[in-house]
Amino acid sequence: MTLFATATALYSIAEIRAIEAAAATTLPPGTLMARAGQAAASAALTILNHLSDGDTAHRRVLVLAGPGNNGGDALEAAAHLAGSGIEVLVWLAPEAASTSPERAQAAARARNSAARFIDGATSMATAAINAAPWNLIVDGLFGIGSTRPLAGVCREMAQLVNQQNCPVLALDVPSGLHADTGVVDGMAIRASHTITFIGDKPGLHTADGRDHAGEVEVAALAIAPALLPQASAQLNGLHLFARHLQPRRQNTHKGSYGSVAVLGGATGMSGAPILAARTALHAGAGRVTIGFPDTPLAYDGGQPELMCRRAQDMDFMGLAFGALVAGPGLGSDSDSVELLQRAIDSDSPLLFDADALNLMAAEPELQSALATRSGAGATILTPHPLEAARLLDMTVAEVQADRLASARQLAAQLGVIVVLKGSGTVIAAQDGSVVINVTGSPALATAGTGDVLAGLCGSLLAQGWPEWEAALGAVWLHGAAADALVASGTGPIGLTAGELIPAIRKLINALSA
Repeated sequence: MTLFATATALYSIAEIRAIEAAAATTLPPGTLMARAGQAAASAALTILNHLSDGDTAHRRVLVLAGPGNNGGDALEAAAHLAGSGIEVLVWLAPEAASTSPERAQAAARARNSAARFIDGATSMATAAINAAPWNLIVDGLFGIGSTRPLAGVCREMAQLVNQQNCPVLALDVPSGLHADTGVVDGMAIRASHTITFIGDKPGLHTADGRDHAGEVEVAALAIAPALLPQASAQLNGLHLFARHLQPRRQNTHKGSYGSVAVLGGATGMSGAPILAARTALHAGAGRVTIGFPDTPLAYDGGQPELMCRRAQDMDFMGLAFGALVAGPGLGSDSDSVELLQRAIDSDSPLLFDADALNLMAAEPELQSALATRSGAGATILTPHPLEAARLLDMTVAEVQADRLASARQLAAQLGVIVVLKGSGTVIAAQDGSVVINVTGSPALATAGTGDVLAGLCGSLLAQGWPEWEAALGAVWLHGAAADALVASGTGPIGLTAGELIPAIRKLINALSA
């Protein structure tokens, strides 16, 4: 029986509940809980073995068991761990008096094992927990069914857990984290590892999820694949766009790899389009031009290969450019609005970022034109949460409260692909398909990295990548380049956007070889 699976599919709470209900019709009661407990215990033993080089003697594990089925999973795990010779202490949440028959059976098994139990009263529990160091804490307080903030003694216990200096294994989701949105209302347990059951959850990978879930492993619980629906959300990965990373043929020239025009660089903001244009060039575009709304630079001293022109003098029609990247440092005057309208009217693949998004939010006519855009039709928006909030007429808090829903809404509203940047960047298509990115880190939280992403995506579009794969590939490569720099000792603190550019080139070449 295979309990573990590796997959990129992401399932909502409603989808997981439907899968559970379908599986329960063919399984004896308590089967899924027993399998979850076994999987959790195996994951715990793996962590302990790693900590002790295989010697689990005198290992001490604290198990927090909540009132629902998540608590039942924890109790099953406690029984297995105690049977493996681990010293196990179980803290049973006071609310656990009302329980399901399956959970009651799990509690009986745990009490019949060598595991010890402590009272749910916070003062007694605090004294017991602080009495000795723990090698591992298992969080089984609340799973995907909990939609309320942690409160009372469970909140106090979560605070106590977050103060401990040991690994924490969360069962299904860290208690206090919303499985669909990744939002923490108040507080949540910060886990170093999460073993999530049946299928992966979006909330583990975006918003607060990445700060609370740690390393995520999926335990499929041997559920028949036929019971799993087609997922509308998944994790980003090379497999989604790798077919476009190919060695270059010998018989090619600069025209074979497309031309990019970057529109931006109002007075005092020329650095933004320069970052985007340099990235487009280093990512493989054959030619790159910067179209300045004001007087153009004579040339880019650091990258003289770039052409600098006045944007109003450029012809966007007739596929003159393989991609238009509009917005980095564009400014907000009437000339900029006119440039955006010309860009929308063109038949070139189009990426809007930064000031282009702010102008769109202020000019409903631009939004209407974009939603009815003809020609090439490839259009990508790359907003950060504030820019998305302006376009959706929401607050930033409302956008971040459900990043997947916000990205989907904006994509459908404007008929575009949306890249909602942030921790666990969300890429959404017009049909509701969503991908959450897994690369990147706080190293990217610095000025100019969004310009680099825009230039990278524009370069892939110009080289003929379809818009969906271009968005996925650009976001993944952008984050992976930052990860490589951090791994080599550059960052995360103090990494600059310009340092990403050669790292992106190196990564693309390595993957295309």
